[in-house]
Amino acid sequence: MAHTRFNSHQQVRLLQGAVELFAAVIAEVDASLYQVRLETYIFNFDSQGERLAQALVRAAARGVAVYLVVDGVGTPAIPPAWAQRFAEAGVQWHQFSPVRYWTMLVPGRWQRLHRKLCVVDSTVAFCGGINVLDDFTDPNYGVLPSPRFDFAVQVRGLLAEEVQATMEQFWARLDIVRQVEHRHWKRAQQLQVQAAGRLPAVAGPPAPGDGACAALVLRDNLRNRSSIEQSYRKAIANARSEVLIASAYFVPGRKLRHALAHAAQRGVRVRVLLQGRYEYFMQYHGARTVYGALLDAGVEIYEYTGGFLHAKVAVVDQRWATVGSSNLDPLSLLLAREANIMVRDGPFAKLLRQRLLDALQSKSVRVDQNTYALRGPWQRSLDMIALGLMRVLLFMTWSRY
Repeated sequence: MAHTRFNSHQQVRLLQGAVELFAAVIAEVDASLYQVRLETYIFNFDSQGERLAQALVRAAARGVAVYLVVDGVGTPAIPPAWAQRFAEAGVQWHQFSPVRYWTMLVPGRWQRLHRKLCVVDSTVAFCGGINVLDDFTDPNYGVLPSPRFDFAVQVRGLLAEEVQATMEQFWARLDIVRQVEHRHWKRAQQLQVQAAGRLPAVAGPPAPGDGACAALVLRDNLRNRSSIEQSYRKAIANARSEVLIASAYFVPGRKLRHALAHAAQRGVRVRVLLQGRYEYFMQYHGARTVYGALLDAGVEIYEYTGGFLHAKVAVVDQRWATVGSSNLDPLSLLLAREANIMVRDGPFAKLLRQRLLDALQSKSVRVDQNTYALRGPWQRSLDMIALGLMRVLLFMTWSRY
């Protein structure tokens, strides 16, 4: 794992839900001077998505370089009308690893672009778990009765330059792959140089004020295979009084489970807020296979019933926090490209903690240890089948490496 490098004097802002996030993103895009980059798993052209797409078009039309990357599973197609509008305005876009249904039988296709990143003019960046999707709609479930529970973070300062470099590098690789697929060898060799030439030679100064310490932590299949999980484990191991986690999909591996259990056993109050509504078979039932050992160790487990939980956040000792796209399950921790921002800042951590406590206390149900132990054989069977399927998927994928 690469060493996590924290940048000091960063200005951080917690954003909750799509309404808050995209109001902030659109304002920055409309004020952009030379470049906008956006990556997302889902880009749905609903009310929120169209507002953001229109902002991207406006920026490109006035000469700003606009780059968009969407995932081939989360966003199987850009609507033709919008593809045409993007082309006319000059919005450049890639679809990461586009698939057809039969190609999902190929294990390598299961590795997805799940991170949600945006950077504007290398001075302000956004990172979180929120897709470009209205809070009250879902591609699979239609209109939702209540908004998703999810977060993002806005960062001003030198960390934005790191986000910019990360997204540039990824775009350059996608360009090279596309050119090689079309056998444009000379063009592929020129792309890295051209991408670097689009940026100003000197970056802007860091944001003023004391600010927070913040770091970008990535997960990929090269240098950063376990970076996010190790960051979680380190924070949990150093916890003195409290660990508070919210994760939409939660099937932690052995080391992470042991870290949570050991923290609880040494007197740290460990609370985990998880999905209480059925969404996907593997994730829903697989999560319940790990409840027993954690409950026995003293970990408190709560299931969110106020709507769909989509958050991937944590707070430790009211001074360390993370907000990002990575769930604590094998699909995120072992397969997908993910991005989290780690923040060392008391006010930020306390604000996120309060949002989580509000949800935990008023919109969640605590899992009772005795009730869990008495669940029926059919429920136990479904849980074990889900975990087995998850393990088979991982074996098929990693056996290729």
